[in-house]
Amino acid sequence: MSQNIRPDDGFLRVIPPPGHAAPLPKAGEKNVLITSALPYCNNVPHLGNIIGSTLSADVFSRRSRNQRTLYICGTDEYGTATETQALKEGITPQELCDKYYVLHKETYKWFDIGFDHFGRTSTPLHSEIAQEIYTNLGKHGLLERQEKEQTYCEGCPKFLADRFVEGICPHCGFDDARGDQCDGCSRTLDAIELIKPRCLVDKTHVVTTRTSAHMYLKLNDIQPRTEEWIKASAKAGKWSPNAVINGDGELIDARLKKGLMPTPLTRDLKWGVPVPVEGEDAFGMKGKFDAPIGYPSITANYTPDWKQWWFNPKDVNLYQFMGKDNVYFHTVYWPSVQLGDGRDWTKLHHLSTTEYLNYEGGKFSKSKNRGVFGPAAKDTGIPASVWRYYLLSSRPETADAMFSWPECIAANNNVLLNNFGNFVNRVLKFVSSQYGGIIPDSKDAPGPYSPNDPVDGEFISSVNGLLKDFIDAMDAVKIRLGLQIVMLISSQGNNYLQAAGLNKALIASNPLRCAQVISRAVNLIYALSALISPFMPSTSDAILSQLNAPARTVSEVLSNDILAGHKLGEPEHLFKKIEEKMAEEWRIKFGGTEVAKDAIPEPAKQSKRKAAKKAADTPALASDGPKSAEAIALEAKVAEQGLTIRQLKGLTPKTPEIDAEIKAAVEVLKSLKGKLEAALKQS
Repeated sequence: MSQNIRPDDGFLRVIPPPGHAAPLPKAGEKNVLITSALPYCNNVPHLGNIIGSTLSADVFSRRSRNQRTLYICGTDEYGTATETQALKEGITPQELCDKYYVLHKETYKWFDIGFDHFGRTSTPLHSEIAQEIYTNLGKHGLLERQEKEQTYCEGCPKFLADRFVEGICPHCGFDDARGDQCDGCSRTLDAIELIKPRCLVDKTHVVTTRTSAHMYLKLNDIQPRTEEWIKASAKAGKWSPNAVINGDGELIDARLKKGLMPTPLTRDLKWGVPVPVEGEDAFGMKGKFDAPIGYPSITANYTPDWKQWWFNPKDVNLYQFMGKDNVYFHTVYWPSVQLGDGRDWTKLHHLSTTEYLNYEGGKFSKSKNRGVFGPAAKDTGIPASVWRYYLLSSRPETADAMFSWPECIAANNNVLLNNFGNFVNRVLKFVSSQYGGIIPDSKDAPGPYSPNDPVDGEFISSVNGLLKDFIDAMDAVKIRLGLQIVMLISSQGNNYLQAAGLNKALIASNPLRCAQVISRAVNLIYALSALISPFMPSTSDAILSQLNAPARTVSEVLSNDILAGHKLGEPEHLFKKIEEKMAEEWRIKFGGTEVAKDAIPEPAKQSKRKAAKKAADTPALASDGPKSAEAIALEAKVAEQGLTIRQLKGLTPKTPEIDAEIKAAVEVLKSLKGKLEAALKQS
């Protein structure tokens, strides 16, 4: 099929296939090293885990900014969590890790999450690197031996980590207090304080306390250097606002303000990294100390030149993506270890964190089968691209967000189908039916467009402004904003078709003008294929197939890149409608033990009542007759704005800033509804 495409002088971010040589940083340039929180290898990730780390990191890694990029992740396999889960399942820790490594890898693959390398920590290189760091800390006088009382299960038999012991809170009497915190009174606890402690592996086991000796890292000695580094890095890398430092440069982490204390590096483990000191007891290292070390060790298993990435702060910027519960370990603990180690490590440049994504009014719970976990997303039949769009559009960047089935369906039907997909399909079908799929000659020169009339001028100026906003947002790691801008650009395309009057009559009355409109609309679709690629890569691939065009980088201005005489591919719909009734079915299916199989849950009943009332309140917006292109475009805008408002209302906790955003968004919605009502009356 013939192509007539203007060459692209940029280069695309291509994720190497398995077995391909690892990309290496280029000296004298700023290269990008990306990591996302290492998932524990004892369970499958839920939607909140995915948006909080791996998916967000994947979007940033795919942006095309002509920078060498490496995205590393993998399963965190050593430690108490693995040992305990293996006991529960009656298999060895290695068998457990092998099982969940495959489940994690398959889940991320289905979600189109493209790591350069997804590895694991139970490797000889991991032990070697961890032991080298441990030895260096000792050489610098930063380790000390301490003895401490710990909870011990006589039945397992083993020392119990805080998360695997529960009992009665000594302060409020709450019966199910955890070893680190009481959910009844929210007080921080030490597991040995619990009254009548119980082992979560088997609650019939006898739990006592025993003294255990461990090696502690003297964080208090490193704290002055850590604070100095935090202040400099947070300012240079523009960390997320929910990190350990606020926008005024003030340290807000309670542990830093109180003063860091020595913390244990070793654990009583069989499944861990042996301490590299002769005569020491066979303690292992895992968890807080082990997990950050997994990033360089996984890189080392990917390429022997791993030190070019991890000991190269001059040429490499490290971006890390995680939920807020991991912030301390990556902004205080791990940098302290790197500083104490003494070598010139590549340290954190930019931290991107999220709040929690909750599920339908509560929390995700694997034990209660509540929420969507890993492979179950595929079982819904919702395409990965739609999942990616909804999760990213709901990304909880400044406050907790709530997953909602009706909103997920609305995101597909009202935004992707009616706005984005409608624009692409309308243009390409028009070219196919009226021009035989061949781009007509618009007399435009290749390269940036010049306006031919006021309609073109407003359209090109608006799109170019949004392109700049998109680049700025993505460079600042404002992922949700970047996606919103892509949808705004798509809306501009729909508006342009309406304002320019693209139809069969325009071909007859002004064939040159019709060709100009086609050229701009097709090339906006080409630009959208690049803009949407980080968020929905398979959707981008589908657009490129229909355009019969190669992938290209994000342009700073709208350009004539698909030239006259180019032959398009076959136009097809990018998205399919999801029936609204599926919300009720999925809510029951994924509601777990709390939702009765034979009843409609109360939230669903309330949603139905609200939807009925909403429909009754807005009869003027209904129209059974044919709708104008303007009305169709406005309907998409109304639906998109309504989704934005619902998402804002779902944010918690409520703040004056969020209330102001909601108020402003409602005013925009009212204005759009007025315009839509007028357009429907003229249809």
